[in-house]
Amino acid sequence: MTTSTKSLLLTLLAISITVCTNETDSTGPGFGNDDKGKDNFKVAFIGDQGLGFDARAVLNLIKAEEADAVVHAGDFDYDDNPKAWDDQINDILGADFPYFACAGNHDDDEFYGAGGYQTFMEARMNRLGITWDGDLGVKSSFEYNGIFFVLTAPDILGSDHAAYIRDKLTENSSIWSISSWHKNMRPMQVGGKDNDTGWGVYEESRKGGAIIATAHEHSYSRTHLLSSCENQTVASTSDTLILTSDLSETDEDEGRTFVFVSGLGGKSIRDQERSRDWWASIYTSDQDANHGALFGTFNVDGIFNLAHFYFKDIDGVVVDEFYVINDAQNVSAAVEMTTQEIPAPAFAETSLNTMPK
Repeated sequence: MTTSTKSLLLTLLAISITVCTNETDSTGPGFGNDDKGKDNFKVAFIGDQGLGFDARAVLNLIKAEEADAVVHAGDFDYDDNPKAWDDQINDILGADFPYFACAGNHDDDEFYGAGGYQTFMEARMNRLGITWDGDLGVKSSFEYNGIFFVLTAPDILGSDHAAYIRDKLTENSSIWSISSWHKNMRPMQVGGKDNDTGWGVYEESRKGGAIIATAHEHSYSRTHLLSSCENQTVASTSDTLILTSDLSETDEDEGRTFVFVSGLGGKSIRDQERSRDWWASIYTSDQDANHGALFGTFNVDGIFNLAHFYFKDIDGVVVDEFYVINDAQNVSAAVEMTTQEIPAPAFAETSLNTMPK
């Protein structure tokens, strides 16, 4: 056993001891077999797609990696052509593939109305038999395969997104939650984007223990585990990230999560303009980036609060890899996490070697 593998196993052992000694009832909402979802459920995260060769190459990568679903964080085809965008997805992944999206700034003109993007998104959800709350892709939420998705469009369409995120995450008891939107705050991307969304959507997602998935900047970047997004406070630099939610019964703010930008869906690739110590991985034109997707596999080998993530480009290069343990719901069921040797991340620091200061 390597030192890195042993270290990870010790981390998992610590979490296992924590959840096994918690006296909370493990049969409550969110912890039944029907709620945890399929084992090894893989989600691809992309944004900023476009039409054509590179966009199709990313979709083919998603198909080759055998992803079970896609979360597309805005900017669809850049041509205001909802049918062409939907056709491109259907040609490669199929009309019944779970493809979830929120509106980007290049999608708002043709988002609503007959033949708009939302029409195609709703039709797909209906074919899949998925019901949702709210304005789909703007201020919406739903559960699929034991994962709670909150898809919003701050600074693009709709209003009061932070309050919506807070309320829906508070109401839901799924083990995993993903909060996705398109735009950024400037410190939460490594390019030239401005402060667009406000900190509320980030902080309410963090407090609710949700993974934060964004795009807008055409590159890939991931933070370390954060205890504050607004202040960019790093809680841990480990490549095993432990998510927690804020407990209402305490005065402390226990929420911990990470933020990523996955904007290499096929449109273009931009350079790096920022470098700070809260970034765990950066992949831009400065690192000779190519288009690709971040993949997250949830419920790894039946361990329902363990996920494995990696970013892979269309050349097959893996530039980031890490594990996530979710204790955001104070999971109380015994988890057999110490009986397996889970390989430690091998690529998490690849892109840091060439980061400009």
